[in-house]
Amino acid sequence: MQGNKLLGAIFLILGILAMSYGGFTYTRDKERARVGPVRIEVEDKDRVNIPLWLGVASAVGGAVLLATRVKD
Repeated sequence: MQGNKLLGAIFLILGILAMSYGGFTYTRDKERARVGPVRIEVEDKDRVNIPLWLGVASAVGGAVLLATRVKD
């Protein structure tokens, strides 16, 4: 089945990226104050850490999905 191969490839790539980078950072805008026509906004940078075990599990699971055959 092509679906299992595609899912396995996605898990493998995401697992390798998780092990390489350890997480990702994103920026969000927050409106702190609004006085009449004046707005004060602040950009907050947040980091999401991905545990190493999750990256390893994803990579191994993806490799297993790629390596196994599904009988019809």
